[in-house]
Amino acid sequence: MRYVKIISFLSIACILGSFVPKFDELFKVPVNWPQPKYAFERNPLDSSKIKLGRLLFYSGLLSRTNKISCASCHSPYASFAHTDHALSHGIDDKIGNRNAPALVNLAWSNSFMWDGAINHLDMQALFPITHPLEMDENIQRVIQKLQIHKPFPKLFYTAYNDSTITGERVLKCISQFMLSLVSAESKYDSVMRHSAEFTAQEKNGYRLFKLHCSSCHTEPLFTNYSFQNNGLPLDTMLKDLGRMKVTHDGNDSLKFKVPTLRNIEYTYPYMHDGRFKNLPQVLLHYVTGITKSSTLAAQLKNGIPLSPNERVDITAFLLCLSDKKFIFNPSNAYPKELLYDK
Repeated sequence: MRYVKIISFLSIACILGSFVPKFDELFKVPVNWPQPKYAFERNPLDSSKIKLGRLLFYSGLLSRTNKISCASCHSPYASFAHTDHALSHGIDDKIGNRNAPALVNLAWSNSFMWDGAINHLDMQALFPITHPLEMDENIQRVIQKLQIHKPFPKLFYTAYNDSTITGERVLKCISQFMLSLVSAESKYDSVMRHSAEFTAQEKNGYRLFKLHCSSCHTEPLFTNYSFQNNGLPLDTMLKDLGRMKVTHDGNDSLKFKVPTLRNIEYTYPYMHDGRFKNLPQVLLHYVTGITKSSTLAAQLKNGIPLSPNERVDITAFLLCLSDKKFIFNPSNAYPKELLYDK
């Protein structure tokens, strides 16, 4: 009878298992976070593939000149954004059309880029690789270069048990490294775990944040991944209409993806075009700079009434979202083993 019960229990567990999200042991969902959107079963995490993805992320071989890497615009010390230009700089020092967004907690997103033009993380890297202002390369030439440069053939063999290099493998390994970029160790996280406390100023900033900002910058990821018009006047040079360029729907005019505020201390300049150099400028925009239009987010119709002191308090709270353990994690930095023959 006991044997029958065990078999029955295992049968029920197998049936229920198909309904329970499963994640690789290399990926830990932080406590009280929602389940990720990424389908890990289609690209199971593996330490050797993450390592390979990290080297690919930092390798200039992905570009036409062999000099521009993903990290050229996505520095680990800027939460994988960049701070030296308002707009990204790519091949031959050409200037891109947008500010490089932070690459963090990407497993929870199902669309990428400021306008959501890419709908799967495994395809995201292909856009900058082939874009004429970024890397200006094609995936077949990338494969050819990787085949003859150390240490890549050996690393592909370690990861896949054969040294065959394909575009799919390149993109999926880069995805694996980006999936590993989980930031969840800020002061805010410690407070939520009851292992730290906000100062009085930070606590008031948190209260104001929840009152005025959380509908779009929703905890704990500090984004709801939607596309919103946040009242920025149209840049007369770029004339970037945002999401509308993808959907061709006038209702999406001037809407951009809501960015995460995690590590915002490190991700300046701000907005899709890097027009604001610091947080005080950002907050002042929401108080006095809102440009009204038919697609403006409803919660911004009347601006956000914040006194100068309240803006300082919100800034104090936003600094609590800094995860220095993540920013200075040596596992995310430039890999010293990326030394290969030319």
